[in-house]
Amino acid sequence: MLSNESIIGLKNIVGGENFFTDKAHKLAYSYDATRLTYEPDGVIFPRDEKDVQEILKFCDDNKIVIIPRGAGSGFTGGALPAHGGIIMGMEKHMNKILEIDHENLIARVQPGVVNMDLQRAVEEVGLFYPPDPASQDYSTLGGNVSENAGGMRAAKYGITKDFVLALRAVIPNGEVIRAGKKTIKDVAGYNVAGIMIASEGTLGVITEITLKLIPKPKLSATAMGIFPSVEAAMNATYKTFAAGVTPVAMEFLDNLTIRAVEKTFNKGLPQEAGAILVTEVDGNLQEEMDFQLEALERVFKENGSSEFRKASNKEESNEIWFARRNASPSLKIYGSTKLNEDITVPRSKLPELLKEIDEIGKKYDHQIPCFGHTGDGNVHVNVMTDKNDGVKYLNAEKAIIDIFAAAVKLEGTLSGEHGIGLTKAPFMEMAFTDGEMDLFKTIKKAFDPNNILNPFKMGI
Repeated sequence: MLSNESIIGLKNIVGGENFFTDKAHKLAYSYDATRLTYEPDGVIFPRDEKDVQEILKFCDDNKIVIIPRGAGSGFTGGALPAHGGIIMGMEKHMNKILEIDHENLIARVQPGVVNMDLQRAVEEVGLFYPPDPASQDYSTLGGNVSENAGGMRAAKYGITKDFVLALRAVIPNGEVIRAGKKTIKDVAGYNVAGIMIASEGTLGVITEITLKLIPKPKLSATAMGIFPSVEAAMNATYKTFAAGVTPVAMEFLDNLTIRAVEKTFNKGLPQEAGAILVTEVDGNLQEEMDFQLEALERVFKENGSSEFRKASNKEESNEIWFARRNASPSLKIYGSTKLNEDITVPRSKLPELLKEIDEIGKKYDHQIPCFGHTGDGNVHVNVMTDKNDGVKYLNAEKAIIDIFAAAVKLEGTLSGEHGIGLTKAPFMEMAFTDGEMDLFKTIKKAFDPNNILNPFKMGI
């Protein structure tokens, strides 16, 4: 609960029109995509970096918890006020594209810029910003950086961290830090930008981001392979890269997901198929495109693909992508509650991982449809259950723990895109040693000695 003195102090910084303690604002900022709910003590909207400095200094001096937030689209509770405090909403005022530099191929943006708005702006001038999380139509770039967001194009182009050149951020004592430079090469000092990326708002509040751009490829093509088993599809995935092809995206649906999409949307998908791979390639020369498509078809068929479909136009491409884009909502046919996790393993370990997940499903008598980004080893695992059935739900949670253990055993990680936040924090010690966790806590204390910035997230 905020004192009257604190409310007055914060309103003096941003004005009464940018700080709210009413029920409507607190409810609106109390949840994210996890559907967990924690009501904040207030919501504040900084107008610029100077406001951020003054807000953080005030909160640090008065030991008030503050949680930076973009669009609130996260799946792990990273922006939830689980321990009270104030939500700092970056989307209202700090949402401008500051610069698109054609000579140096960079963009400077404020953290509240929506991912897709930047993509459209740079593509209008022939440039390209590849990171494309599923939430790209509404998630903000500040949130993308804080969670190190990925997306379907990560197979070829990488994830958010691969496009961040520099950051400006404010730490709790009100000091502005400049991390990184506009230059491609920079080996002076510690990689502070790298530490800030994926820190989930626990170290500082990002106020400006410098992003790398690339020329937009002139050509693209979509194809789909139908496989008798998940193992065959996973083998085709890593062998495609070994054959010299780096697809923009390589996505898969297992049999349970295929059946769910077909029963929900009736798109003529082969319900007997063990798995489907949907892939996209791009380039600037038709010869390059022909080589990639021919290599894809050869590798797919060598690994058991019974059919290889190529889209001949945009409409056919959209039809091929429909199943992947609608995989998640279709899974409701298997249960009223979905425990969705995004584990990642090396591509060559995918066949073993999917086999282990199948065994875990049998062990707990749960259907576990899987789909996701095989091109980068990132699998979306969906344990279907019923939150109103106590025993069934408990078994689903046990299945998730076994799945995390399987990923770690296969040299993988707890999350490829969604982050750790609240929901995965209890499992951090499965993936990190005591010494590593202590190091994380030491870094946190160096940035935020009073622990006011998004405390206790990531198990730290």
